[in-house]
This record gives sequence, C-alpha cells and structure tokens, in this order.
Amino acid sequence: MAEVMVLKEVLKTLTMEGELYEKHPDGSLTCFACGHRCLIKEGRDGICRVRFNQDGKLYVPANYVGVLQIDPTEKKPFFHAHPGSLALTFGMLGCDFHCSYCQNWVTSQALRDQNAMAPPMEIRPLDFVVHGKRYRAKVIASSYNEPLITSEWAVKIFQEAKKEGFTTAYVSNGNATLEVLDYIRPWTDLYKIDLKSFNDRNYRKLGGVLQHVLDTVKMVYERGFWLEVLTLTIPGFNDSDAELDGIAKFIVNISPDIPWHVTAFHKDYKMTDPDNTPPETLIRAAKIGYDAGLHFVYAGNLPGLVGTYENTYCPNCQALLIERYGFKVLQNRIVNSSCSECQTKIPGCWN
Repeated sequence: MAEVMVLKEVLKTLTMEGELYEKHPDGSLTCFACGHRCLIKEGRDGICRVRFNQDGKLYVPANYVGVLQIDPTEKKPFFHAHPGSLALTFGMLGCDFHCSYCQNWVTSQALRDQNAMAPPMEIRPLDFVVHGKRYRAKVIASSYNEPLITSEWAVKIFQEAKKEGFTTAYVSNGNATLEVLDYIRPWTDLYKIDLKSFNDRNYRKLGGVLQHVLDTVKMVYERGFWLEVLTLTIPGFNDSDAELDGIAKFIVNISPDIPWHVTAFHKDYKMTDPDNTPPETLIRAAKIGYDAGLHFVYAGNLPGLVGTYENTYCPNCQALLIERYGFKVLQNRIVNSSCSECQTKIPGCWN
C-alpha cells in the first residue's frame, strides 16, 4: 500500500479548509458532506479518505482534478437537459462508497486500492470556464467519483461557471445531507442520482444505506434541482420484477415526471460473476417503469438494441420528440420546452 500512502501525502497538499462541518470541544468534528456524517477525530480521515481533521479543522480536496474530459451530456446521463450538447466533466479522487462493480474505480477507489492510481492534475476554477468555452460545452459536471465529498471545490468551480452561463451538474450516488444540498443548490442546476437497489442489504454491501438515498431523491426534487434517476441493472443483484417495480413506484410517488434510466451492467472491477445485462432485461425494466406510471423511462448502454426506449415521447399525445441512438441525438422536436404536436409542456432543462 506504499503507493496509496504516497498519493495520500500528495493530496494533503491539494486542500483547503472545508465549510460543511461542525467543531466539537474535544477537537473532533462532524462532517456534513455526505450521509455518513462522519465524526472525525484529530489526525483522522472520514470514510471517504479525502476529508480529514488537522488541528481541529476540516480539510477538503481542492485545486486539482483526477480526470477531465468532454462527454455528451446524454452520457451523464441527462436526457432532459440541453439535448445534443457537450459536458465538460471532472472527477476527483475518493468516494464514500466502495461498490464492487464501480466503472470509475481508478478514481473513486484511489485511496483504498493500490491498483487504482490516478495522479492529480493541478487546476484553477477559472480554467474550467476556459476549457468549457474552448470545446463549446454547455454543461460543467462533477462526476467519476462522488461529487458530494468535494462540494466546497465544486462550488468554487460552479461559481465561475455560472458567471459565464454554463449549466452545472452533479452525477452522484445520492448519499447526501440536507446541509450539503442547501450548500450547493445556489450553484448547481442538474442532479443525477444512482438508485442502486431497493434492498438495504444490497446497499450496505456497497457502503451505503438505502434510506439515505431515498431521502436524498426527495430532498433533491423538493429543492428544485433538475433530477434524473439511474439504476444500473445487474443480473441477480437488483433486476427482479419486485425490486424494479419498487423503485419505479417510489419515483412515481415523488413525481411521474422524473426520468428513470435503467442501464446495462458489464463486468468490471471486482464484480465479474454476473452476466452482462441483456437487452431483454432493460426492456422489461422500462415496461415496469411505464406500467408504474412514470412518464419518461430510458434504457441505456445498449444502443439500437432496446427498441423505442432510447427516445423521448410526449406523455400526452405520444408524439416522438427526441430520437436517440446511444448518446447521439438524431432529432429534437421539442419547441419552447413543449411538444411540437400538442404543446404539452415537457419537463426538463431545454435550450
């Protein structure tokens, strides 16, 4: 684990004092960045390994990225936000979960796994604006690891981004707190939550608590972020009719207008036993979502193999509004945020 210790020492030089915490008389502190609400004693880290107590102050990641790239906004996935646009997407290091199938484990598990080494690259908040303009991005998004644990840094970036008209986004596991959501809300427009299972035992295997995520879905919606929910559908883990129906009905009870993405698992990191998700499972999941009353359900990661479930249809007249192939938008017939046929308002963050 020598490489991990070296990386940890490097990251300690790329920090600032955090804001999402409470000090205690004994020198310990409570961090509010995620649902773990870690009580961190002097000289110790939180569960995420990147927020730490030094001399009774909480220090948090800043001034670097672990990865920075341009993606289609649909890849986040946001299907109801600026169709066909690009998102400048950055990731940091560390995570408050330890999912065995993480597809971004090189960054998220960098302080837990000696094979997950992603060297930090120093950067300033204004540089994100420069890069975003250079590549004509519409969105600046925090993703690849868990953005909640680097919220102070994200806010600094988003404050610069909002001045220049960018839409800002979190791609998150949804293990949030009331405090962190209120902290980021003035600067954050879009919020995608991975609802990984509807079974608390499964969540605890990943390092989380189901109720925390369910509470976050409600809090994000209530605070007016544009919210989309994703479930990576894993054979034998969360793909039963009962579990998918439970997720769909939970979302419907908050709002039938919240888009639900059901996406295909592929063998990755430490989870190599289940088969890759077949198209039939995604089609079944999408039908369950619509039968539960959702207005927008999307099947992802298998372009061209899931029938009509890549597209957006008007929930009133069923007109085809956005046709997609994977992350590519083939046509967009939403006009003034409305259906071009019957003028029904289509919820989302449109151009």
